[in-house]
Amino acid sequence: MPFEALLDELARRRAKALAMGGAEKLEKRRAQGVLDARQRLDYLLDAGTFVESGLLATSFRPEMVEKSPADGKVAGFGAIDGRPVAVVSNDFTTLGASSSVVNGKKIRHVRTVATQSGMPLILLGESAGSRMPDRMGAPGRAILGQDAQEYLRDRRTPWVSALLGSCYGSSTWYACLSDFVVMRKGATMAVASSKVTALAIKQAVDPEELGGWKLHTAVTGLVDVAVDTDEEALDYVKRFLGYLPSYNGEAPPVVAVPAGSDDAIADILDVVPESRSAVYDMRAVIGRIVDRDSMFEMKPRFGKSIVTALTRVDGRTVGVIANNPMFKGGSIDVDACNKATSFLVLCDSYNIPIVFLVDQPGFLIGMEGEKRGAPGRIMNWMNALSLVSVPRVTITLRKNFGQAYLNMGGGRNSDEAAAWPSADFGFMDPATGVNVLHGLKREDDPERFDVLMKEIARDSAPWPLAGLYEAQAIIDPRETRAYLKSILQVHRRAPTGGIGQHRLQHWPTSY
Repeated sequence: MPFEALLDELARRRAKALAMGGAEKLEKRRAQGVLDARQRLDYLLDAGTFVESGLLATSFRPEMVEKSPADGKVAGFGAIDGRPVAVVSNDFTTLGASSSVVNGKKIRHVRTVATQSGMPLILLGESAGSRMPDRMGAPGRAILGQDAQEYLRDRRTPWVSALLGSCYGSSTWYACLSDFVVMRKGATMAVASSKVTALAIKQAVDPEELGGWKLHTAVTGLVDVAVDTDEEALDYVKRFLGYLPSYNGEAPPVVAVPAGSDDAIADILDVVPESRSAVYDMRAVIGRIVDRDSMFEMKPRFGKSIVTALTRVDGRTVGVIANNPMFKGGSIDVDACNKATSFLVLCDSYNIPIVFLVDQPGFLIGMEGEKRGAPGRIMNWMNALSLVSVPRVTITLRKNFGQAYLNMGGGRNSDEAAAWPSADFGFMDPATGVNVLHGLKREDDPERFDVLMKEIARDSAPWPLAGLYEAQAIIDPRETRAYLKSILQVHRRAPTGGIGQHRLQHWPTSY
């Protein structure tokens, strides 16, 4: 047969690359219940759609060629639910998926094609960091920084990272640049491994404390959600991308509205207490307003006094920013500011309308917040909100106090503002207002205190705001879903096809 020897050689090389780090290492992973790089792609992508790029790539160092099948990173293109995606899956069985000259070229190529062709980029992280000795000495310095665009996020397409093992070096950098990050419990993410860190600081370092899921979901906010298995992580990747367009030049996908979506709002009056001092979980409200089972919460363990969630209303993607009185009474701290700002960036970058659900007593004041730069975080939020170009709708449920009124879409910071009859637009709680304005405490003169408090509360009711047309509607809480469906339809912006101006597309991914 013509070309027989060459075809046999091709088959041999392909088989070697597909064997990754060898049967023993792959079996060890199977015994641990952890997928390998190619199994992850099989699970993530539609069957038969993967087109690999760089199967026969290897290390550029002659002595490492036979030890570096696909150079430790499986890259290429496929589809999820019929929509094209670009993907890089790190093969930890091959040299710890360490970063090298060649596999860096693979990442760059896939990233470039994704941007040019309008495809999301998915990065399945598990890496030992930079490959040694490749990055050492003068030659190593010459290797670094050859791609000036390597860490540019212009948000022309969504980036998603799944942290599925030890993640150092590029796996960390790309996670910090991504729009959504999911982490398998037991994985770690840090600048360098616990071993390297321990040597640097001359003390023992626990990998979980250095970069585990509890740290990154609750303290740093760099990870959106943690799960138990690889499969769950990959399911989250699929779900997240289902809310987003493939690139910023198109509107998000529209899906069928689940049956019964209009029914849950019926008991809303039993969910939200009339008393402003009584707490409730705002997520129960969101679930009754949006399409059934469509709530996809971002960073649920971080900045918990704010809820940020991708949802759907009438089959169309909507971003929700909502105060949650269940945590800190809904007062907004530094973490909540950062969380809200990053969510504004996400929504504006990918043409997702934003709904504010407001019930907040103001910013959480105190020494800790000031030490963490609270004023700057508040202004970051305001700066981002001022640049948002997608439709913004604000609904005030109860409290809407102080400067935070503006951060939560008040004034000209929304295209439409509505309120429930229970809304309170005071600068602060009426009882506190009496003390600040009149220097009076309840125990000093209870009768006069109550009179003054009622006067302040009356001035803060929603009716004067509606009279001044600062609120375009006062609605029965049971009308909230119907109102949102109608008003979001009004603001669909047909002349632009629902595409925003993306003024936040270069906003830092973390700060």
